[in-house]
Amino acid sequence: MAWTGGNFGIEMGFELVADTPDRVEVIMPISEKVQQPFGFVHGGATIALLETAASRAAELRADLEKERPFGIEAHIRHWKSGREGMVRGVAEIDHEEGDKQIWNVTAYDDAGDIMSSGTFVTKIVSLERLAEKERKRAAAKRDAGENAE
Repeated sequence: MAWTGGNFGIEMGFELVADTPDRVEVIMPISEKVQQPFGFVHGGATIALLETAASRAAELRADLEKERPFGIEAHIRHWKSGREGMVRGVAEIDHEEGDKQIWNVTAYDDAGDIMSSGTFVTKIVSLERLAEKERKRAAAKRDAGENAE
């Protein structure tokens, strides 16, 4: 499936392969865009791929008319790198703790070898709470401006 998840995914060359609330799979071509200076895929690009997969799955579990998902924590271990081909990022739900979701995330190379693995945590936040936080930020900014005069 063509990527529709925003400009970042388009720039990275992401393609959505599987898309359910319990499991999302996204692939990324290894190209100059995602390689570090020595020609290997950059670990940060792999982490971005894994975060994208987990965040997409969290989005599918959220009621987007009332809430938004946010990534809040990543623990990723890199096992090996790659120079060519595709990286397949998979996020699978492990469990939920209230408004948080814990995802097992794994990146694979074309041979099926694990490149990186770990956990990623998402949090579902109500639009009401986001609006409240924005009101507080605006008030604090306004108060800081008045105190500076």
